[in-house]
Amino acid sequence: MQPLTLKQISALLRRGESETIEFKKVFDREAVETLTAFTNTHGGQVLIGVADTGEVVGVDVGKETVQNWINQVKLSTSNALIPDVDVVRFRKQDIIILSVPEYPIKPVACRGRYFKRVKNANHQMTVSEVVNEHLKTFNTSWDYYIDDFHTEADISFEKVQAFIERVNRTREVPIQDDPLTLLRKFELLRDGRITRAAFFLFMAGESSLSTIELGRFQTPTIIKDGARLKTDLFAEVDGVMAFIRKHINKAYIITGEPQREERWEYPLEAVREIIINAIVHRDYSSSSDSIVKIYNDRIEIFNPGKLPSGLSVERLLSGDYTSAIRNRKIADVFKEAGLIEKYGTGIRRVLREFEAKGLPAPKFEEIGDGFRVTVFSEAIHTKVTEQVTEQVTEQVTEQVTDSILKLLSFCVETKSTKEMMAHFNIKHREYFRSTILAKVIELGLIEATIPDKPQSRFQRYRLTARGQSVLNQMARD
Repeated sequence: MQPLTLKQISALLRRGESETIEFKKVFDREAVETLTAFTNTHGGQVLIGVADTGEVVGVDVGKETVQNWINQVKLSTSNALIPDVDVVRFRKQDIIILSVPEYPIKPVACRGRYFKRVKNANHQMTVSEVVNEHLKTFNTSWDYYIDDFHTEADISFEKVQAFIERVNRTREVPIQDDPLTLLRKFELLRDGRITRAAFFLFMAGESSLSTIELGRFQTPTIIKDGARLKTDLFAEVDGVMAFIRKHINKAYIITGEPQREERWEYPLEAVREIIINAIVHRDYSSSSDSIVKIYNDRIEIFNPGKLPSGLSVERLLSGDYTSAIRNRKIADVFKEAGLIEKYGTGIRRVLREFEAKGLPAPKFEEIGDGFRVTVFSEAIHTKVTEQVTEQVTEQVTEQVTDSILKLLSFCVETKSTKEMMAHFNIKHREYFRSTILAKVIELGLIEATIPDKPQSRFQRYRLTARGQSVLNQMARD
């Protein structure tokens, strides 16, 4: 690296420590760790004789000082580092500048531990990060390697054939190969052995290695419904989306057109994009599972595996990054199937979809050793209150959810709370009253037969004139 000029040093002292600059009063163990972190990230320089505040305190340099430091760095690191050294006289004080470039073969260890530079601090790398850095050095990824635990017998050639047919529906030049030949051409089968990608994409049975836990939560601790997927990745995309559609609301928009419009509580294409990203970019070497939690007002998607080194949430949202693929072979096959349009553009499409629907922007965050995306809904049944008017005509836009429509149909004849709960197969009385019954009463679609005594054991509920009008309008459509 080029030696720093006095002007450059002055500028660095004003700016302070960063992803590539560290200040140290003395040379010590942490200085060696910082040099290691620099080599595993973007390179950098350690200025010895400078306090954390940027104040120059100087350092005493003996005849063998610099050489001893170099030897300590060399003996403490593997692959062995030999930093460039410059002795600079600055403000009547000596500063030693130790410089290292980004190392071509990563990661470099310091006394058996691996570090990376994040902003102005060193962070010890996880096992997964160490593995991924090593794989990137050889321009490959975890899923490219041969699967030592599975064979051709563990994958379904029927699923490979289904993939070929799927691709050919949109491909200008159709694939003419048989499943076995396709696996070879895509490098999913090499020397008669399947890769990890081949197993995850086309597994014949089930495997806990691909587990996705699904839950519909009534409260943070009460689960109404749950499921577990342990199949191939293509089927998991469909399985997760089916579970989500089962547990979110769908509104019917009456516009006066011959056919009413259906509108889901969330923009499904954007949610599908998030699910596909989670499945493609998941760290399958982790022992953790992917988790999808559906609440009344949000959906949380957690995935094992943090963002790639050097990529922050801020850069992800701004689009100021080059897409880094954790599982390159899986991503290539998904792209061939038309499930990924273009690397690095998915997040922007998701944000645009939610903005177009007038919904809050999704929340992206690193949490533990994974990544979580949370999407929010202004629950459709609360919008109904604002939009349902006194007159229901073909020219008036109304929103009615599936659950409301079913309740109206059931209450053509007077019903008790117990009867309604049994009809909807809901056992939690307070949940039914607060999330369904109270909303319909609030809209003026159903009313109590004994309004002055809401807790009466003889209490029943019936359609109002407005409720009957809504039901009639929906029946005509």
